[in-house]
Formats: sequence, C-alpha cells, structure tokens
Amino acid sequence: MSAGTARRVRPVLLGLAVLVALGVLLELAVGAAPLDLPHAVACLFAPDAGCDPGDRYILTALRLPRALGAVVVGAGLAVAGCAMQGLFRNPLADPSLVGISSGAALGAGLAIALDRLLPVLPGGFTQPVLAFAGGLAATWVVHALARVRGQTSVVGLLLAGIAVSALAGSAIGLLGYLADDRQLRDLSLWLLGGLGGLTRDVVLILVPLVTLAGVLLWRRARDLDALLLGEAEAFHLGVDVERLRRRVIAEVALAVGVCVAFTGIIGFVGLVVPHLLRGLVGPRHRVLVPAAALGGAALMLFADAAARTILAPAELPVGILTSLLGAPVFLALLSRVRATELS
Repeated sequence: MSAGTARRVRPVLLGLAVLVALGVLLELAVGAAPLDLPHAVACLFAPDAGCDPGDRYILTALRLPRALGAVVVGAGLAVAGCAMQGLFRNPLADPSLVGISSGAALGAGLAIALDRLLPVLPGGFTQPVLAFAGGLAATWVVHALARVRGQTSVVGLLLAGIAVSALAGSAIGLLGYLADDRQLRDLSLWLLGGLGGLTRDVVLILVPLVTLAGVLLWRRARDLDALLLGEAEAFHLGVDVERLRRRVIAEVALAVGVCVAFTGIIGFVGLVVPHLLRGLVGPRHRVLVPAAALGGAALMLFADAAARTILAPAELPVGILTSLLGAPVFLALLSRVRATELS
C-alpha cells in the first residue's frame, strides 16, 4: 500500500460510515407515507413525546427492519464480491460465477410455481428456505464438477458455474411457462430483486448468518493478500490454496445464499463496490473487506430509498436500480481490462 493510499484509508472508512448513517435516516423518513426526519427519530428514541401510534408502527415494524436488512444485504453482497475477486485475482469476478444466485433463483421458482404442492413452513419461510438450499446445492455441484484429482481447477470452476447457471435459467423459464398468472408475476418480481420482504423475523435470521460469513471472510484477509501474488507464491508463503478456495467459496455461498433467499437477485453490488473501493483504499483485504461492507451497505440504502420514492406510492424493485447503476460501470471496467491486455 502506497503512502498516499494509506493516508486515504481512515477518511474513506469514516466517509462510508457517515453515508451508511445518513442512508439509515433516509430509509426511516421516505416511503409511501413520508415522515419528518426529526419526528421519526423522536418516535424511535422517545415514543412518549407525542408520537402517533401509526407512525411508530411504520417505523419499528416496517422501516427500521428494512433499513437494517438493507445494511446487512448490501454489506454481505459486497464482501462476497470482494472475496471472489481476491480468490480469482480478477476484478470482473462476481459471486454469480459459482452459480449461487442461479441456484437460489431456481429454489425460489420451485417454491412459487409449486406452492400448492409444497408444505408451508411457519412464518412464510418456504420460499427463502428453498432458495437458500438451491444456492448451496448449486455451489456444491459446481465445486464437485471442478475438482480434478483432488484439486479444484479455477477454469473448471468458472465453466461449471456457467453451465449450472444456464441449466438453472432454463429450469426457471420452464417454471414460468407452466405457472399461472399470479405465480408468473411473483416469480418475475422475485427475480428483479427487492427488499420488501425484510421483516423483523427475517432480519433476525439475516444479521447473524451474514455477519458470520463476513467475519470469516475478513479473517482470510492475509491468505487472500498472499494469493494476489500467485498460487505458487502463496503456497511458498504457507497458504493452503486448495483449502482456502474451499472455505472462501463456502463462506461466499452462505452470505450470498442467505441474502438472495430473502431479497431475490440484486446484481452488480458484489462486482462494482469492491472494484471502486480498491482504487481508494488499496488491495489489502484487511482494509478492503470492511470498506466494501460499508460501501455495499450505503449503496443498498440509497438505492432502496430511491426505489421507494421514484414511483411512490408504488415501489420499484431495487435490483433494477442496481443494474442500471452497475452495468455502465461494468462495461467501463471491461473496456479498461481489455485495453490493458492489448497494451
């Protein structure tokens, strides 16, 4: 890390933390029923100070869990993307490469299209549970296909991920063809990604699981830094590359699988945020991982606030906004990588 980059780390992290705090406040204030921000804060911390019961219910039961969920989902997706980019030593790497998102989408599609045939879990968790199981199953299949003589081939991992994603996409298309109008609408909305289902019960599940995955990935920082030098160099530095790859993929599957299970597919957060922050705080994962967590949380908060206000009282799926923001950045990144390879 250069001296200039080191001097930027603390201000960048502080700025990102301020953005997250502002995003949470914005989430509390905006929506179909806008609330005055000082009044909203007073309702949360001093409910007896003339707070309307309806406003307090909106804040505590709807908006605060959604804001906390947005923080966790954004941070989880960004940290997972950061780990994948470090693992593959490629700024274009994304958690969807190993089929997690596609497998989760297939699980959710089965829950939606076969809702009359499947047992109903308490709290309406049938769809999230199947989505999470689908993401883990897809990851296991991809990893099994990529193993050659006890070793995991990076090329095989990418090719298997593409194949499994294509297979899951075909199965989702078949489910959509067989679904009735209501099921097709539910499936389409889920695939677009949204935070409308982040209730208090969901947040209680999201927070510990995604936090666990994020902490475990952060603890891999030293090994991921060594891997940036190359697999042979990392091995000589004492890194068990094969075991590192297995653990990182499993932890990424946990973070992304849980997020996708409850929110649907929200694209480009895990791709764009780590890449942009790497230029500000440097490539060291001990700093980059928490920076990515804060950046992903801030992006998700502001994107969700915008999604709730652009077409109010209707709500735009937040996955559409993240794709609109992320696709141009991805194309610019792709052009830069291509120009580097040709030079």
